[in-house]
Amino acid sequence: MTNPANLPDTSVDPRSAGLDRRNLLRGATALAATAVTMKTASAASVAPLGQTGAPTLSTEPLPLGPLPGSRYPDSHLESAKPKLSFGPSDFPAFAGTMAVERVATGFRWAEGPVYFAAGRYVLFSDIPNNRIMRFSEDDGHLSVYRQPSMNSNGNTIDREGRLITCEHSGRRITRTELDGSITIIADKYNGKKLNSPNDAVVASDGSIWFTDPVYGIGGYYEGIKAEPEQEKKNVYRMDPKSGDIKVVVDDFVEPNGITFSPDEKKLYVIDTGFTDGPDNPSHIRVFDVDVGSGKVSNGKVFAEMPKPSITDGMRCDTAGRVWCSVGWGDPKEDGVRCYTPDGELLGKIHIPETVANLCFGGQQRNRLYICGSTSLYAVYTGVQGAMKP
Repeated sequence: MTNPANLPDTSVDPRSAGLDRRNLLRGATALAATAVTMKTASAASVAPLGQTGAPTLSTEPLPLGPLPGSRYPDSHLESAKPKLSFGPSDFPAFAGTMAVERVATGFRWAEGPVYFAAGRYVLFSDIPNNRIMRFSEDDGHLSVYRQPSMNSNGNTIDREGRLITCEHSGRRITRTELDGSITIIADKYNGKKLNSPNDAVVASDGSIWFTDPVYGIGGYYEGIKAEPEQEKKNVYRMDPKSGDIKVVVDDFVEPNGITFSPDEKKLYVIDTGFTDGPDNPSHIRVFDVDVGSGKVSNGKVFAEMPKPSITDGMRCDTAGRVWCSVGWGDPKEDGVRCYTPDGELLGKIHIPETVANLCFGGQQRNRLYICGSTSLYAVYTGVQGAMKP
């Protein structure tokens, strides 16, 4: 999405969150985790730039590795059902987790993470710095993958292992081919420029579904200021054979994060219209979807966010639970939420910065990577991310 030049104080005391944590995850299986240490930067790497994270309750800057005060069970992990047995039946997403870790820092606004299993690395956008970063999980090495990136935002991966990128200043969707060349796959609809593609997901048939709000053309911090040419802020589908683009939903205020359920029978789309006015939505909507035809129907609100906070990006795990970012409002809500497929809140991960987006990674797809403003965070979970990124 977009980020102001002056980040708010994102202080969070895990003990002060709205849900009772005194009996948080009692009896959860301990799972060893190792703090990630940044390697000395080479000529092609990016130094951590000091500890530049948003301020916390401590006067000391945030370190790399587990967040300060972490212990079993980590108080940054909050179950929505502490009155039950405090095991996997309460919050299966957190069964067997260790501490939330801060694995890299030094960014202006981290967004759009995607995991490449073949290389064991995460790519993510640093939008104002006009670059895509690469974090290698095998040794903690951080480097620049692409600069300039056309103020890239959301990233995903297609079924052939190619990077799909939403570009603000390019006002387009691109594909990075296996030889490194870049192909423009969508930049216009009905002969007019797209607004500023924000997030995308690739279906099993190869079709690319993406959102197109106006955040990237609202100023010069995360793109190039321009007037929108599209009358509405739409959700689009690109046909994998013809390349034709069509509107699948046209009634969003600001469509943002997008993902499918594991069986591709549900399409989830975030509306961050609240950024445009207090009466606008801050929620996730869900639709019945036929991926092959592009037909979307029976839209309804899946989960409301606690205003003034909003959600920005999301992913599903193999059981269809929805994991979404939270930020921009109450610092006590900054982090990640996890919902059942029926929209019931299961729990939260508290992060000391506004969170924009997330993805599952790791060799078992059980490590959640979290883009939190100036830093990249990670936590091992008791679930696996769905195959669709």
